[in-house]
Amino acid sequence: MERDDPAYRGQSDYTRTLLRLYDPVVLGVVAKAVWRCPTARLEEGYRQHIRDRHLDIGPGTGYFIERSGLPDGSRVTILDPNPNVLDHAARHLRRLDVTAVEADVLRPLPLAGRFDSAALNLVIHCLPGPMSRKAAAVANVAAVLAPDGMLFGASVLGTAGPQTWLSRRVLAAFNRRGAFDNLGDTEAGLHEILAESFERVELEIVGSIAIFAASDPRAP
Repeated sequence: MERDDPAYRGQSDYTRTLLRLYDPVVLGVVAKAVWRCPTARLEEGYRQHIRDRHLDIGPGTGYFIERSGLPDGSRVTILDPNPNVLDHAARHLRRLDVTAVEADVLRPLPLAGRFDSAALNLVIHCLPGPMSRKAAAVANVAAVLAPDGMLFGASVLGTAGPQTWLSRRVLAAFNRRGAFDNLGDTEAGLHEILAESFERVELEIVGSIAIFAASDPRAP
């Protein structure tokens, strides 16, 4: 991804060093203490919704896929604009049949075939806003899902969400750095962009995070 791309800052922090620290720091300390959403709650979404032919956008370290319950050899495609992420996650998920694709979810996805499930987990809050722009990511994923496919994941809400004194300060700091672009992200806005591409949408708020599942992708 080129440095002048608006989405560059949201993924550029994912260096090899950060990826080694990501699970204990971001999924451990930050998720629980700042966003008040235990990682175990996010794992539930994977265990409930993941299917054999799965697409994971922004897979991070592969932490959630590894704990999803998929049997060895299951087919998983991981997609991210950052090669560090793809390399780290693919090595972590060696027991699965992993295909790594370097691409930007805000553009039409260079993927063949249809997927039974897809995840945008802890990704939408990193995409360049506003929400109307982030809708392209949801639409691009819906376009590669099977007719009965499922999209699921979670996203940190912006300043209008249920924030605490601490989470507001962390939210502001992450947005100043460019790691997040979500100050205007709302529960209603997230529901709207999901409903544009899917017939059925479920949302649950846990702490400062919106956990979602969307099924029955609309015909383009």
